[in-house]
Amino acid sequence: MEHQPHSDTARTGTLPHAYLTSLIDAALEAHQAGRLDAAEPFYREALALDPAHVKALHYFGVLQYQRGNHGFAAELMSEALKLDRTDPACWSNRGLVAAALGHLGEAMTCYDQALQLQPDFADARNNFGVALQAQGSLDIAIEQYRLALTADSSLVDAHLNLGTALSKLGRYGEALVCYQNALSLDPQSAEAHFNAGNAHNAGGDHAAAIASFERAAALRGNYAEAHINLGSVMGKLGDYAAAESQYRRAVALKPNPTNLVCLGGALGAQGHLDEEEGIYRRALELDPNYADAHQNLAWLLLKRGDYKQGWAEFAKRWRKSDYEAIAVPGVAEWHGEPLDGCRLLLVGEQGFGDHFQFLRYARVLEQLGATVDICVREPLLPLVERIPGVHRAFSSKPGGQYDFWLPMMSVPSCVGTELSTIPANVPYLFADKTKIEAWRRRVDAADKSKRKVGLVWAGSPTFGNDRYRSMALSDLSALGELEGVAWFPLQKGPAHDQLADASETFRNHDFTADLHNFDDTAALVMNLDLVIAVDTGVAHLAAALGKPVWVLLPANSDWRWLEERADSPWYPAMKLFRQTTLGDWTPVVKRVSEELRGGNL
Repeated sequence: MEHQPHSDTARTGTLPHAYLTSLIDAALEAHQAGRLDAAEPFYREALALDPAHVKALHYFGVLQYQRGNHGFAAELMSEALKLDRTDPACWSNRGLVAAALGHLGEAMTCYDQALQLQPDFADARNNFGVALQAQGSLDIAIEQYRLALTADSSLVDAHLNLGTALSKLGRYGEALVCYQNALSLDPQSAEAHFNAGNAHNAGGDHAAAIASFERAAALRGNYAEAHINLGSVMGKLGDYAAAESQYRRAVALKPNPTNLVCLGGALGAQGHLDEEEGIYRRALELDPNYADAHQNLAWLLLKRGDYKQGWAEFAKRWRKSDYEAIAVPGVAEWHGEPLDGCRLLLVGEQGFGDHFQFLRYARVLEQLGATVDICVREPLLPLVERIPGVHRAFSSKPGGQYDFWLPMMSVPSCVGTELSTIPANVPYLFADKTKIEAWRRRVDAADKSKRKVGLVWAGSPTFGNDRYRSMALSDLSALGELEGVAWFPLQKGPAHDQLADASETFRNHDFTADLHNFDDTAALVMNLDLVIAVDTGVAHLAAALGKPVWVLLPANSDWRWLEERADSPWYPAMKLFRQTTLGDWTPVVKRVSEELRGGNL
């Protein structure tokens, strides 16, 4: 926050001096009132009369900073400081200008000079903290904010900035105290309500987050960010229509690519695919390189079965930071060049289900002449090492010499995969034979006359659409009444606790405590007749092992399951059971029950 100009008592003297003083007083009065256009001519006339007037240089610089003319502001304030190096306010404001120009080192030098002159200068402490925070020095920034508040506990900006720094460290409870302190000083602070909403949301208190965002939006009529974050919370709670409404308000205020992509996502979640596509294309007209728009458009096209356009868009999905995190320095990314005699590194990306679906391409690349190494997350290594076509699998940083590297999910775009050419030869994953035998003895202890069916009813709660993708075990209670089925829960994570209240038929063969990794799960699955699962990594794992899999899908299902189909071109032994109404699993469970009663696998 810049140090606000103030007016001195008019000085006596000669007429030119008195006139100069009156000009400065008039400039400062208008400036304090926020009338920048009225203040500017007074500053200019004063400086025409006295080009070395320190106060005029300083506060005319402040005015230019407020208008965004940072280069001119820097010239004015630097000249003022050449004439008088003892004004802490000018040093602090010069620091603000340096920060606005992206010169953080210079900014911190200026703030330090201000604090050398006036150690209890709260504004300078706060500004110093902002510069430190911009460089990632959060702990030192927090210390500066606290010192600022010790000097002036009424400094609203310092309370807000302290809360922001604490939030970045995941200390949301402490951050909320800061925002509450800011609101006790300024109950009409839209920014404080907005920041409180972010802290509530991060802490899982969605109702409080909604209330805070709504208050922020009410206080500032053009607060597009408040509408975006409000929509995001509503979407997280599964109310996509309400989310759409908030996103539309944000787009009306700021029709930028980010806000448009949020709106497109809410439309897609409700099945409004035509309008969704138009929204993404509008975002790309504004920014042809906007990665999120390319990715969401790719998902939509792939869902519709337009693989030619879909994979081309998917190849543009990368945010710079995400790409750099997996890119292999000094190695060219493969774009379809001949591979005879080449060493190629395939790098895994996204979730476990994505890995299991796309690992099939190792064999495709080998058949094109490459020696294929794969870098994946450590839990997948035992399975990946047994994939035909894989020369070596590892989870550490890539080593050795390669001719090319490629993100795993980019292979289809490079080899021209169409719906009719998906490499669907299964199995391409193989469980450990020793572990299969060990599990066979335990599984055979169940009634041999019954079909042995694995069951997964929930995925990771952090997944964006998990509210609709996952279900409660109680939704499947009708399956527990079927005769001739022995159920084997494969559910891990928090949803496993639901077994405690389930019928014995679901609990009798619960071996999940002994499933320490995907290799264990694969070996158990190989001893089952069928796996029934919501859209999770286990569904992909079982299908890639060649086992029959029935996937229970929400009405807003993922792109890979296409539209309306009851089968999957990716997995020949898979059946899809789709909701017709979002959130209503009853008809799905009824169809599954009928299929099981009919003895169908």
